[in-house]
Amino acid sequence: MSNTADNYINLVKETLDNLDRNSLDQMIEAFMRVYNAGGTIYTFGNGGSGASASHAAGDFLKGASYGLDKRFKMVCLNDNLPSMMAIANDIGYNDIFIEPLKNYMGKDDLVIGISGSGNSENVVRAMQYAKDNNVQTLALCGFKGGKIKELADINVHAQVMDMEVTEDVHMVIFNIVKKEVMKRLMGDNPSMGATYDARVK
Repeated sequence: MSNTADNYINLVKETLDNLDRNSLDQMIEAFMRVYNAGGTIYTFGNGGSGASASHAAGDFLKGASYGLDKRFKMVCLNDNLPSMMAIANDIGYNDIFIEPLKNYMGKDDLVIGISGSGNSENVVRAMQYAKDNNVQTLALCGFKGGKIKELADINVHAQVMDMEVTEDVHMVIFNIVKKEVMKRLMGDNPSMGATYDARVK
């Protein structure tokens, strides 16, 4: 019998055990800083990292904000396909994230680049643009961390040489941050809405 499942599960566990808890705390504090300042969190990536960016933005739009008078503003830059394709076609794929940041980015914001290798050029360029404009940057990376680990103000590194495990761990990281900010803002029993409560009973 194949031991693929056991090997994979063990690698996920090992990677989670090795996460730097201080970097998680820094990420949580960065989210709270932006929330309190009324800023916007921008997140983006390619492929599976882009899916994680979109998932996280949706979670903070609804789950971490429902029931609050003041809500999180979180935007996934790879969700706007028409603008992304126009930039890729007319300017270049490496600029698909930096260009919208030029439209939107403000001083109280947080720019989160997600890249398994840490070396995706379009992610690196956007992160560098934010850093050059004194906007806080956060890297979610895997493997050896790559360029974004070196340039980001905060880096949360899934230290594993495996793309699938990296992607899994990145979503765990976002969920940890979401759980903690919800606890801080809503207490131990945050309301997710009656329809959610009915589905999970």
